[in-house]
Amino acid sequence: MTLLKLDVLAVRNIHTASILPSPDFNLITGANASGKSSLLEAIFILGRARSFRTTHIKQAISFDQPQLIVLAQNRQHNGSTSTIGIQIDNKQCQIRIDREDRQKADLAYALPVQLIHPKSYRLLDSGPQIRREFLDWGIFNQNKNFLPCWRKFNKALQQRNALLKSRQIKQIPAWDKELVEYGQVIKDFRLSYLASLQPVFLEMARHFLNKDDVDLRFSPGWDDMQPLEQVLKTDLERDMRYGFTHSGPHRADFHTYLNKRLAKDYLSRGQQKLLVLALLLAQVTLLNQESPNACCILIDDLTAELDAENRAKLIKYLAGLSCQVFVSSTDLADFGDLGAIEKYKWFHVEQGSIKQL
Repeated sequence: MTLLKLDVLAVRNIHTASILPSPDFNLITGANASGKSSLLEAIFILGRARSFRTTHIKQAISFDQPQLIVLAQNRQHNGSTSTIGIQIDNKQCQIRIDREDRQKADLAYALPVQLIHPKSYRLLDSGPQIRREFLDWGIFNQNKNFLPCWRKFNKALQQRNALLKSRQIKQIPAWDKELVEYGQVIKDFRLSYLASLQPVFLEMARHFLNKDDVDLRFSPGWDDMQPLEQVLKTDLERDMRYGFTHSGPHRADFHTYLNKRLAKDYLSRGQQKLLVLALLLAQVTLLNQESPNACCILIDDLTAELDAENRAKLIKYLAGLSCQVFVSSTDLADFGDLGAIEKYKWFHVEQGSIKQL
């Protein structure tokens, strides 16, 4: 996909803005708190229907405005053009694609967005939920059969947990059957995806870290030496005691190893950022192999992530990736030598006002 035109209304300090982005590189400069991150946040909201800066998306609405709106003309990888938009107020989120009301999943398929920002390193050292989301976003964009299976599993999980809390044991086996059926499918999806991601990740690790021995190790969320059906039966007494299901794909995780050691335990913060960068770009590269120009890449605060040498490596790599890129920094000089970029546009943000230079 490619954003051909972007309109932003009432996203933080951007009261109103309209830009015609480059299909390749878009450089965004401005002082701190000028609105650079708000522009990237608006694009992220358009693709994910949520913010990367707050868990409460209503906080992204400009202080004196009742709602935020982000609209775009979007060219899909098959060449067709569509109009996508999202409107969020204090009560609801409305999504439209070509003037038809749609769901969040439709928006995510229309505009896959990958974000790299100063908190991206949490992918290594935070809890497992963020890593499950990373995995599932990749699978979601790779295979449209994943989402309905995930929804059916999640429904079964919610029903089972409700029965555990109300101590209605007799109905639990019926939901266990659903949980096992779709849980196994989700496990297989995740294993297959990681197997596809591993060689691409290795290539990225060589490029940014000059490392060859990197590995992704997956835990499905239960002791997979036993079938999930047996694990659920074994756990039933404990599940009843605590009122929730302890084992299943909702507890899955993966860890990144370097030289057969857990990467987060011995890499420096700078090396961790490079390793996470390799993971995120591996995911985009894998998606791009199947659907060229499928993903929009957002990089917030380039200098906070990388030194000059690795910034140059990143810019050069992205220039050959055939993706639309939006990258922000305080000064144009932070981007280094732009000779590797064939086409780019430069936007300057000042007090929420965006101008093309």
